[in-house]
Amino acid sequence: MGHQIVDASRPQPAGLSQWRAMLMDQPALLTQPGAHHKTLLAWAYAMHRDKVIDSDELSELLELADGALAFAVEAMLDIDSDE
Repeated sequence: MGHQIVDASRPQPAGLSQWRAMLMDQPALLTQPGAHHKTLLAWAYAMHRDKVIDSDELSELLELADGALAFAVEAMLDIDSDE
């Protein structure tokens, strides 16, 4: 199963379920944590701009995206310390 990081400079309209699926795509997150995080943020802001989500939901999505990035960084540090 291939994983694709969407170009965050051109956010694609994504529904909340698509956003959450991307959040949970751990292989993509661990392969390119920065790009994955940037795409999650861009999609969240696009959904807010398009009034798919409100400000409270935007805040929640931004926190979840930041948590995913922190997880990925921690996982990378754990891998480096094991080598």
